[in-house]
Amino acid sequence: MKLDSLPVSAASTSLYSKSQQKTAENITSPSPAVADSAQKQPPVAIFVTTFLTIFLAEIGDKTQLSTLLMSAESHSPWVVFLGSAAALITTSLLGVLLGSWIASRLSPKTVEKAAGVMLLLISVMLFWDVIH
Repeated sequence: MKLDSLPVSAASTSLYSKSQQKTAENITSPSPAVADSAQKQPPVAIFVTTFLTIFLAEIGDKTQLSTLLMSAESHSPWVVFLGSAAALITTSLLGVLLGSWIASRLSPKTVEKAAGVMLLLISVMLFWDVIH
């Protein structure tokens, strides 16, 4: 299941309006208008999905370890927290703005394929570094 698609089983929950339930029931319809409206999710679902994805991706990464070390060295954990939070907000803002700009110029399928190719390329480069 793609993160940006509306699961059919979720249509029966109370988070969705009647029109969204009908849209979810018609996901298999070949109509492009129905396909576009089926991908719209409520803001709460988008927020939760984004939060969980970023939270799980960031646990134990080099940024968190760097923040841990800076906090231990400086003995000012709240200043380090504010600095790292501001940096994460800034990089997230850049990602959202760039993503919005790209989405306004390219189709979702093109963006999806380009992301897949870039991740594949990064994986091959990392694998190449490991074996050499």
